Amino acid sequence: MATDYDAPRGGGDESSDDSIEELKGRRSESSDGKVDVDEFDAAEGLELPGADLSGEELTVQVLPKQQDEFTCSTCFMVRHRSQLAGEDAQGRPVCKECAGG
Repeated sequence: MATDYDAPRGGGDESSDDSIEELKGRRSESSDGKVDVDEFDAAEGLELPGADLSGEELTVQVLPKQQDEFTCSTCFMVRHRSQLAGEDAQGRPVCKECAGG
């Protein structure tokens, strides 16, 4: 069946069409003009991609791998031994996420 896409659409209930004035009234009722100040405060600490961060220093303390941790041979993430799924064919440790379980 061919469809004429240039023909006006008469999609059913014509009584649901609202006038422009009514739509404008609804829009002004729903937006009260208040601005969430918290959003601006939260965004103030964010940096845009490509921003110059050469003068910034890292404040994260990096710890060496602990005795109860291992490095997954697939994703190279340091994980707790509770995340150990087993070993691969070469005997290297694999985490549960990479093992699929």
